[in-house]
Amino acid sequence: MKIIVIKTEEDYRQALVRFDEIFDTSIDSPEGDEAEILSILIEKYETENYPVGLPDPIEAIKFRMEQMIMKKRDLAEIIGYKSRVSEVFSKKRKLTLRMIRKLHEELNIPYESLIADY
Repeated sequence: MKIIVIKTEEDYRQALVRFDEIFDTSIDSPEGDEAEILSILIEKYETENYPVGLPDPIEAIKFRMEQMIMKKRDLAEIIGYKSRVSEVFSKKRKLTLRMIRKLHEELNIPYESLIADY
């Protein structure tokens, strides 16, 4: 097992290839240990070089609604009138603190996603 710190794109690509080769090995084997270490190194490199920002609050709401098979009228019961839902979705109305709290409580959307600028 030869582990190196991932510093370049080439190192990253090689690490991904090796990780793919040993992905299905037993956890209690040298290759399993190597896979675990490689996953940590790959994740660190990706976090530093390919950061993923928070989603747009409206997209986060739509995504969660899709997961829960909700319609706009269902959302209206949480944040107010159907017209308010339309205004929020068209970004004519900002989410209020009350809406953010309700969305977090009812739909389990993280506060960080709901308070991001849009």
